[in-house]
Amino acid sequence: MEVILLKDVKGTGKKGEVKNVSDGYANNFLLKKGLAKEATSGAKQELNMKKKAQKREEQEILEAAEKDKETIENGSIEIKEKAADDGRLFGSVTTKQIAKELEKQLGIKVDKRKINQSLPMRSVGTQHVEIKLHKKVSAELTVRVTAKN
Repeated sequence: MEVILLKDVKGTGKKGEVKNVSDGYANNFLLKKGLAKEATSGAKQELNMKKKAQKREEQEILEAAEKDKETIENGSIEIKEKAADDGRLFGSVTTKQIAKELEKQLGIKVDKRKINQSLPMRSVGTQHVEIKLHKKVSAELTVRVTAKN
């Protein structure tokens, strides 16, 4: 019997796959537990439509990430912090601050965990940080730290 898996089933397949399994396994386990449904022509067509919609959505997300990458790499952000006379900061600039300023200054919302800071920013100056926008797209942001009066 051909079934469409609704959830991942160990030893059988992943969610969304069409599998040919024995009638007893399908009727007594997969269908009964709600792990699969019978693969009729209508159900297969519905599955294909869902896969196409998901691919289109993933493509739109990728394009949005590419657009954000361009904006980030063409711009930079400035963070004002309290600093001593020699340029050392009282504390350091965190990824949370960078994410907040990025949204405020460039209008791009990024999770602080997606920002990769190679070295902690503890003095006035400029540093480049890497931002993961998508699993295929990362951008380099220029962060300028200046002393607050």
